[in-house]
Amino acid sequence: MKKKFVLIVLFVLPLVVYMFFATGVNSFIKLPVLTKTISDINQNWHTLDGKKATFNNKITIVGFPGDSLFQKRGSFFLLNQKIYNRNHEFKDFQMVFIAPDGTQKQAQEILSRLKKLIDVSGYHFVFAPKNEINVYFENLKLKGKLDQNSGTNTVYIIDKERNIRGRKGKSVQGDEEYREGYDFTSSSELHNEMTDDVKIVLAEYRLALKKNSANRKI
Repeated sequence: MKKKFVLIVLFVLPLVVYMFFATGVNSFIKLPVLTKTISDINQNWHTLDGKKATFNNKITIVGFPGDSLFQKRGSFFLLNQKIYNRNHEFKDFQMVFIAPDGTQKQAQEILSRLKKLIDVSGYHFVFAPKNEINVYFENLKLKGKLDQNSGTNTVYIIDKERNIRGRKGKSVQGDEEYREGYDFTSSSELHNEMTDDVKIVLAEYRLALKKNSANRKI
């Protein structure tokens, strides 16, 4: 029993402290679930490389850029700098963009430019008819809506169990908060809020890994 306690102190307590102090803007210790167990990516939707994409067992940043991807290229680079660049070495972290059919060339151009800066193996562009994208988005049960181009500037955090995570209810400071996504055209929002929230979700899984590791050593 004493050995188990020592292992918990050595491996678990430092991560709990990290989760508390690393949350600069968001004072939630655990990021709430907004929509539980959303549908996985339709396996009939195709990607640039012909492989299947999935949310299962992945921490995902998902976006719906609409049919003007290249016009938003600056925002893609901003999101890459603020979020992907800091987390892509976490093996279960990925970026998924669900875009209308016909935008493949735009996506390929963006990916080619990003490839000059970083390993893009964690990027997945998925293409589908607009009507199917609209139906899928409605089933996410969010307050935000897609525009007439089946797009939005908002990106969302999805955990390994396919739950949409965000801010809801009272923080530990007693403030009412609600945030279901992050404007990827806003440098300050990505830097101050999304970075913080992604950090919390990743820390949860690191904590779980540490716990499993400690239990195996007992």
